[in-house]
This record gives sequence, C-alpha cells and structure tokens, in this order.
Amino acid sequence: MNTGGASSIEVKIHYEDTDCGGVVYYANYLRYFERARTAHLESLGIDMKALTEARNFFVVKHAHVDYHAPARYGDRLIVQSEIAETGGASILFRHVVTEKASRSRLVTGEVKLVSVGPDGKVTRFPPEMAGRLKASIASA
Repeated sequence: MNTGGASSIEVKIHYEDTDCGGVVYYANYLRYFERARTAHLESLGIDMKALTEARNFFVVKHAHVDYHAPARYGDRLIVQSEIAETGGASILFRHVVTEKASRSRLVTGEVKLVSVGPDGKVTRFPPEMAGRLKASIASA
C-alpha cells in the first residue's frame, strides 16, 4: 500500500503503440496516464472494482498534456502519478513520463477526474476514500 506521494508503473512500447514513423502516437499517453492513476489509487487501498460495482465512476473533466520528446518502439517508460489536489468529488492527478534508460522527461500532464453516479450526476466520494485521498496529499 502506498502511504502517499507519487507512485509509478513501467510501460513497454509495442509496435501497436506507434505511428508509421515508429513514434508513440500522442493519444496513447492518456492511456498510460489512466493505467498509472488506477495503480496509484489501488496502492492507496482504494478498490476500483468495488467502486464500479457500487456504481461510482470517474469521468475525466479536464486533461492537459505537454509533449517534450518522443518515445519510440521498444522503449521502456516510467509513468509517475501523484495526486495534486482533491475535493469532495474531484481529484487532480499530475503525471510525468520518462524514458527508463536515459531518464529523459518525455511527457507531463494533468488530469482532473470527477466522481459520478449511475445517472451521470456528480457524487461525493465515500468518506473512507476521501480520507485516503486527503492523506495521500498530506504525506506527499
């Protein structure tokens, strides 16, 4: 379990991740961010499957991505995630993608998520989850 701060995942770039020039297709970074966010929340002890079964969902309200350098077929990337802010029904994640071998910064971004119920209306986080989210920022 994560006690706060940032967490990271490793992503190997496959041919399917690239464009015809062998460079990672720009939208794929949003997929990598998603994987890293899910891993981060799970490391905080937040059960994503249980949330879904309880009909609590996250939707992306805002995404901002800055591309600094390309990743290519065969690269291994480290995707780091941390919670920058949290409210009663929202989370702002910061992401940094680096190439594993060179440690070069390739992509940075922020994604704001909002919690919604099955009707699509904003719903507050369950109290235990809200506490874990806030604690993860306090210990960052």
